[in-house]
Amino acid sequence: MSGNSASNDNSRAQAVSRRRLLGTAGAAGATGLVLGAAGGATGYAMTRDEAPTALTAVGSTEVMFHGKHQPGITTPLQARGHLIAFDLAPGAGRKQAAALMRRWSAVAQRLMAGEPTGGAADGPGHDTGVALDAGPSSLTVTFGFGATFFERTGLVAHRPPGLDPLPPFSSDHLDAGRSNGDLWVQIGADDALVAFHALRAVQKEAVSTASVRWQMNGFNRTPGATAKPMTARNLMGQIDGTGNPKPTDGDFDKRVFVPGGQDAAYDWLAGGSYAVVRRIRMLLDDWEKLPVERQERVIGRRKADGAPLSGGTETTAMDLDKAGPDGKLLIPDNAHARISSPERNSGAAMLRRPFSYHDGISSDGTPDAGLLFICWQADPLRGFVPVQRKLDRGDALSPFLRHESSGLFAVPGGAPDGEYVGQRLLES
Repeated sequence: MSGNSASNDNSRAQAVSRRRLLGTAGAAGATGLVLGAAGGATGYAMTRDEAPTALTAVGSTEVMFHGKHQPGITTPLQARGHLIAFDLAPGAGRKQAAALMRRWSAVAQRLMAGEPTGGAADGPGHDTGVALDAGPSSLTVTFGFGATFFERTGLVAHRPPGLDPLPPFSSDHLDAGRSNGDLWVQIGADDALVAFHALRAVQKEAVSTASVRWQMNGFNRTPGATAKPMTARNLMGQIDGTGNPKPTDGDFDKRVFVPGGQDAAYDWLAGGSYAVVRRIRMLLDDWEKLPVERQERVIGRRKADGAPLSGGTETTAMDLDKAGPDGKLLIPDNAHARISSPERNSGAAMLRRPFSYHDGISSDGTPDAGLLFICWQADPLRGFVPVQRKLDRGDALSPFLRHESSGLFAVPGGAPDGEYVGQRLLES
């Protein structure tokens, strides 16, 4: 991947302008929960008809830090991602948290513009040079607060009800050490070194204020890797992202972002969202033993092109009542597409924007691989929870999945110029 240079100023400006538009317009994925048969989320439908992105231009794209919403929510999916949770250090409270968020916001703004982190050459904030020569590469850094953050900072009165604990699910095999956290940071970029550079900068700024609770690393298809923009595939080989709510939908903001004008105690969250984060291991050895026809019936979509089994193309609406010559439903009763569809969940939907992961081989000799599931919604009790409950009761995909960690975070709205993320909460 090449970064931008003086000789590429014009092309970089065009790419930056294009990405600015994309950053405000949003990225789509799926309303489905786990793999998005009714809608998963590794695709971005809005870019479907755009010209392919040349690999040599990947480094030049820039996402704006300041805005109504934080970056990394409606930004097109990036090729690399890091998820990291922190716990505040003993004795650290509101004052220290505010200082950390101020530092993190300043560093994120510089890095997203393709600039070094700043700081003295020999000081703790100096730039490591890891991403030297690279452009912004669509870097985004997104910040969220866990329920315990409000206890640690004395702000319990401002903790929104959407952070109430998620209910348990039968597919949960959760590791408490890799779940939740006071603070959560999502990093995404189209270049691995740029993403790692941001990760190290975030970690260094947290020293003495917060310690790492857990970290997870993920990936997606690189822009320009296909002949034309298309919905990506997950590690099960399924096209994943067809049915995500789109920014052009009339109710998109209502589903994804927290409105203003609510209880004054929660005004700091206006324009923000709730992120549910789940590490979902895919039992790939078991899945890959199934013939393709059986895989398709589990999902409810054709593997080759993502079209529903009821017919049509990838974007054709599912006909959940259509039966075959034998009188049986073409999309089975327990197909993931059917169970996770908004039509079967009173309209419940969320914006899924995950990364795949592969962490080697587990102790049982099987791949430790799957999905770093991230979904965004205005209210998790009306988005994630009802869909997951429905899936928990009979999804044909469930035997091939294991939910191994979980987190729920309130993600503030974007920071206006001159402010840092979370300032309206921490200085309220």
